Amino acid sequence: MALLSPEKRSDTAASLRFQPLGPDIYGATQPQALLSSIQEDGEALFDLSDQHVVSIRPFRAETLLQLFRLAAKFESNPNRYITHNLPLKGKILINAFYEPSTRTRLSFDSAWHRLGGDSINITDRSSTGIAKGESLSDVAHMFNNYGDCVVLRDNHAEAVYQMTESLRIPIINAGNGIDQHPTQAMADLFTLFKWRPQLASTTVPRSERVRIGIVGIPNRMRTVRSLLHILAKFPQIVETITIIYDPHTHASDQLFDPGQLEELREAGLNIQLSTNLHREIPELDVIYINAIAWVGDSYEVHGSSFRLTRDLPYKPDAIVLHPLARGPELSTCMDDTPHNWYFSQARGAVFLRMALLTCLVDRTDRVMDVI
Repeated sequence: MALLSPEKRSDTAASLRFQPLGPDIYGATQPQALLSSIQEDGEALFDLSDQHVVSIRPFRAETLLQLFRLAAKFESNPNRYITHNLPLKGKILINAFYEPSTRTRLSFDSAWHRLGGDSINITDRSSTGIAKGESLSDVAHMFNNYGDCVVLRDNHAEAVYQMTESLRIPIINAGNGIDQHPTQAMADLFTLFKWRPQLASTTVPRSERVRIGIVGIPNRMRTVRSLLHILAKFPQIVETITIIYDPHTHASDQLFDPGQLEELREAGLNIQLSTNLHREIPELDVIYINAIAWVGDSYEVHGSSFRLTRDLPYKPDAIVLHPLARGPELSTCMDDTPHNWYFSQARGAVFLRMALLTCLVDRTDRVMDVI
């Protein structure tokens, strides 16, 4: 690529300005409606004390709702906690990411720092004692002495489970191969509740339940697997979930692990299968699309035959979610449409993680209005 001349660079630099005010995303950035729709119950958040976050399975629906309420409180008035409270002051986060990450690693780091904490970042397994054969159990013993919470992303699915055996501080699974990504699922559902706060009710009339289309493979994509786990805790909000897949790359009996589909249906989810994205779109309230599955030291691409563009027949108020990073499956022409809630999804993940981290390190009492 040819470089600009010094004169042109000077002219361009003089015009490079930005607008500091106004939203840069569609979606709710001031979720007071969600905040007011959930009554505060601090006791439910104390469930998180002394708990690892490896999977979404152990979480009660009541605890998740209170977590979303706290996240909405942070997002609605972040300066209250960033400027005047600093509930994580004096606490240290160990961010250990042994697989590429932009949003997850930075959002955990941002969340921790926004609340006054300090962090240690490890981005390469080869820079640790693991490269010399040190056991994960011994690494965990060292983490106990050096920090107050660990966030781990490791493409070896068993690593996070092995570390829990020795840890005396909480660990958060930030993605372990194709297995789980619990905080992504929390951020996904937090986004849905901000979009329609009435879904946070214990009972949702059938006319208000949502139709969700998931473009992804439930037994190969950790984001899809974890999203289905968390939706199973709130079956009353869902009318149908349609798994949309490419029959040229997967047969219908290859989408789920043994017992996975049966478990979801037993939880009350109405799950259907489809191979035609265009046919499904006019009926969907929410379209969740992903294409990447991390496997070992590399990744797989699934569903490359599917692509969301702005000319498709969406419902007027339908939203599109994506855990990002995106590929060609989600066109950038969607970015300036009201269907774009994926940037709001990424933004809200910071506040969701602020709420979770505060509770995990026993600082809940500093951010509750009622104890």
